[in-house]
Amino acid sequence: MQNNIKKTMLLGLSAVSLFTACNKQLDIVPEGAPTKANFWKTEADAISASNALYALYDQSESFYGRGLFWFINASDDMVTGRANAQADNMKNFSRAYIGGSYTENNWVDRFIIIKRANDIIRYVPAIQMNAAIKNRVLGEAYFNSAVMNYELATNYGDDRMGVPIVTVENMDHTEAVPRAANITENYKHAINQFKKAADLLPFFDTYAAADQGRAHKVAAWGYLSKTYLYMKDYANAELYADSVINFGKRRLEDNYKDVFTTARNYGTEYIWSVTSSAAGPDGWGSILPGVMLTNGGWGKYNGWGYYLPTKELYDAYETRDIRREATILKPGDKFMYFGVETTFAPPSAALSDYQFNKYMEPFSHANPIGTYVSPNGDHNSTSLNVPLMRYAEILLIKAEAAINLRGNGAGDTQLNMIRKRAGLTPKTGLDMTELKNQRRCELAGEFADRHRDLIRWGDAAATYAKALHDSKGKVIWAARKFDPKVHHVWLVPQREIDNSRGVIKQNEGW
Repeated sequence: MQNNIKKTMLLGLSAVSLFTACNKQLDIVPEGAPTKANFWKTEADAISASNALYALYDQSESFYGRGLFWFINASDDMVTGRANAQADNMKNFSRAYIGGSYTENNWVDRFIIIKRANDIIRYVPAIQMNAAIKNRVLGEAYFNSAVMNYELATNYGDDRMGVPIVTVENMDHTEAVPRAANITENYKHAINQFKKAADLLPFFDTYAAADQGRAHKVAAWGYLSKTYLYMKDYANAELYADSVINFGKRRLEDNYKDVFTTARNYGTEYIWSVTSSAAGPDGWGSILPGVMLTNGGWGKYNGWGYYLPTKELYDAYETRDIRREATILKPGDKFMYFGVETTFAPPSAALSDYQFNKYMEPFSHANPIGTYVSPNGDHNSTSLNVPLMRYAEILLIKAEAAINLRGNGAGDTQLNMIRKRAGLTPKTGLDMTELKNQRRCELAGEFADRHRDLIRWGDAAATYAKALHDSKGKVIWAARKFDPKVHHVWLVPQREIDNSRGVIKQNEGW
């Protein structure tokens, strides 16, 4: 691993605030810089180490605020919203985006979490402590490491080069760990870790409120299903989707809009999300709702005005689909904002005259600041846990795997569950065209990643060759040239290549 990462991490616990709970209260408690001599002795040490696995989830750029979403922003569902050279270069697949702050830490911060997980895997087995808590802590380590490995692989790895696989066995090496031979090696490593996590972790419904937000068994099954889907191992993708469906104690919420409400942060559809809070001077967690809020928030809050929907996304919904208005605000739509019914009017400078509506519930309340919305508009988190994976996606994975295994109609049961909740009539013989559209409409504006879907389906080049429009049909983003042999992966940050003294290679073609 790169030397600069090793210096940053120490034991994976220094220079970070270890927090005492993973629920929405998230009291942050500085713990100093433990060393091998005075740490890894007690059950409390093990729990503190597991808490530290989640600390970087609050990083606005490198994690689940904007960082990873800049890559998703490349899709046809949205435009950058405000002119910004670095963001525009990313969306246009220009190498000029490299070196900017928006995505550089996507790589390093995920390896920091992998290092913290490896320390737990190395030291916690020797601690004398409650067996159930030990299993949970180890399961959390395997799960978080696996998610990081999966996210790194999908964004930076391909059949020509994977990403470095950093393990307990090689993490102390003084030289950088080279990239894996290919992405399949990374997927296999992540799968092995997800399986260990699933064996060790409890079910979500066994957690007390203070531990909600920790990794759990069904989240591991869900990511196993998605990882196998990306590998095109449809049999195993279906197997683990079935595990969630049949044994996971999860189901669709009755109402689509309820998924995106603070009250249902841990509702029946929850699989995995970014625990977030408006409490304290800055709030905590994902800032995505504030990032998507119209620039300036109509004078009431510091919305940033990024990731605005396109007419192409709006038109993908059938006329009676209740998800359309739940997902997108268009000019003239009524919505609640700071306790007042408001007519949506985008600022003239916005590149699109739509806005995502999906994450607006925290802003709907009267006097929401400090309760539902962070007091700090420069770190505009809310009380809403932004989903990373939810039950609807599991149904869509099951349907996609079934169609690929057994042909059209094999995913009808799951797709019609999605359609029924959307207010649409059931159909039979549903094919991949319907699957792709339902995945798009159901998961728009989420970390499920439309951009990555288009790439794995082989649809990216044709899709991005078309311009994007606002509600009036005006071109707001020109057609783009997507080279599927180059742009299917993103640039490895140049500083990581430099710090590795060339051991880590850049993706070919960039």
